[in-house]
Amino acid sequence: MIRRQTWNKRLALLLFVVAVAVLAALPASAAKEVRLSSTIGPIDAGIVKVFADTFEKNTGIKVVFEGAGTGATLEKAKTGNFDMVMVHARKLEDKFVADGFGIDRRDVMYNDFVILGPKEDPAGVRGMKDAAEAVRKIAAAGASFVTRGDNSGTHVKEMEVWEKAGMKPEGDWYVLYEIGKAGNKATTQFANRRNAYVLMDRATVLTLGKSVSLEVLVEGDPFLFNYIAVIRVNPDKFSGLNVAEALAFTDWLCGDEAQGIIKEFGADKYGQPLFFPNSDEWKAKHPQ
Repeated sequence: MIRRQTWNKRLALLLFVVAVAVLAALPASAAKEVRLSSTIGPIDAGIVKVFADTFEKNTGIKVVFEGAGTGATLEKAKTGNFDMVMVHARKLEDKFVADGFGIDRRDVMYNDFVILGPKEDPAGVRGMKDAAEAVRKIAAAGASFVTRGDNSGTHVKEMEVWEKAGMKPEGDWYVLYEIGKAGNKATTQFANRRNAYVLMDRATVLTLGKSVSLEVLVEGDPFLFNYIAVIRVNPDKFSGLNVAEALAFTDWLCGDEAQGIIKEFGADKYGQPLFFPNSDEWKAKHPQ
């Protein structure tokens, strides 16, 4: 009888060990997630994390994100390792879609670019509303101007301003920040150390605050509006994408809750929001 009980215990232990081994060998069911590649500015501002945390709390779907300039963001998405992108350079966005890598581009939010410069303003551009005319004056004065030079959304907009001015910037006064891919915050800090002019998004200016001495000298040009959009990666191009989750996140970003977050984000800390809601759904409900 004792032998039988001992055998039964050994058999039960053996079956338990086998069951654990079988379960360990089975593939774990993947948690639902969205893999987002985003331009750096909204990440540095903190709004992408708020989006991710709120969406996960509502749905249980985790948003995993990483940042790069818009050009690099779109290139990374071409590997199929991301489900969607958040970017802000329309020419690059349209090409990404036209080349078959992206679908369902949607506007989410916007702010604007400004031109920062030293307090003494050697080029005399303070108060100008025409960005193209302002950069022409900066070039004519040979005043230091910093560029990210990395095909980011900010760099693309800067190049558009120079193109509108009918100029190709070159010379010792035109300073390439060699690690511009580090983002707008790092670029602004570099320009501040050089006491140079730089084109920058307003959210970066507000979040840096008094840590830099450069001042907003040129603003209010409609050409400097900075539109931020999301694009889902084309599931016909890649297998293994989290298609339903990316669509759900896209829909949520364009809906009332996320657009309401955008409307208020940063206002309590900086005295004005860092971004403005811009989805089609929001504009339909709040016509100006």
